[in-house]
Amino acid sequence: MKFFILLFLFANLFAQEDYSLRVAYGKVTSSDFGEVLSGDIKSHPKDLTVFALDAGYLLQQNTFDLPIDTYVKTGLSRFDEAGTHDNVYEFTLYIKLYYNIDFLDNRVRFGFGEGVSYTESLLYAETLEASENDDTNSHFLNYIDVSLDVDLGKLVRYEPLEGTSLGWALKHRSGIYGVINNVAHGGSNYNTVYIETKF
Repeated sequence: MKFFILLFLFANLFAQEDYSLRVAYGKVTSSDFGEVLSGDIKSHPKDLTVFALDAGYLLQQNTFDLPIDTYVKTGLSRFDEAGTHDNVYEFTLYIKLYYNIDFLDNRVRFGFGEGVSYTESLLYAETLEASENDDTNSHFLNYIDVSLDVDLGKLVRYEPLEGTSLGWALKHRSGIYGVINNVAHGGSNYNTVYIETKF
């Protein structure tokens, strides 16, 4: 954990803003994707958590002449399975769009990412959901990353932190109703809080 914090601070020293680094921590929810987005967040029977590190590269600013930044991102996550079995590691690769809104002397970003996710072992939350719905599981699934954040530097009026964002993100894995590996109900949703910087 100390290594990631030092890496984050080091990246802030050489800000060129072509790259991004995000550190996130969160918990699983038994709510489905739509329920989470509507604010109907339900607790899960198990206290399952995730720690994630995502790095990105800015492909284009003002995509389509709109206030949209386009990134290609990759991530490595560690899921704490709370004693159900060993921790599980995940690799993600995705494209993410950030829609920027400037108001009240701050910048709010709404992000949507789409790509792929691979876990080296099956997640307990996905196994449980699949068994409840007589479904299958897969290591390889679709990945969606939805986020909302604010510029931390502008929020606290500290210029060296401008470009560093504080926010919420949903990590979503699914088979898109059976399109990928016949997984219709074997996905998972993790609500996370994060800090992200450009460098």
